Amino acid sequence: MDLESAKAALLSKQQELMSRVERTHKHIYEKDEPVSAKFSEQATQMENAELVLALDEEGRMELNQIQHALARIENGNYFDCITCGKPIGEKRLEAIPFAEKCINCAD
Repeated sequence: MDLESAKAALLSKQQELMSRVERTHKHIYEKDEPVSAKFSEQATQMENAELVLALDEEGRMELNQIQHALARIENGNYFDCITCGKPIGEKRLEAIPFAEKCINCAD
């Protein structure tokens, strides 16, 4: 795995997440539908809103991790574990391109 392909993968994932976060933000804060008068429907609406909020938070956390990974690429320490300094491992970075720790430190 080279830095250019890692950076391309991170930027692609970043665009995907930014689009998802934008959609969830619109769903949360720009709703046009009124709250239902039926209690059972209100409960369902609340559950849906909680799920969308969780997705929004998860997306924002992943975006933050991607920003850190891109900064590590720029700083020249993308392949190094932030805890022990040893190599993270190519297969781990292919699976989780924003991984900051080697498998031993992640456990």
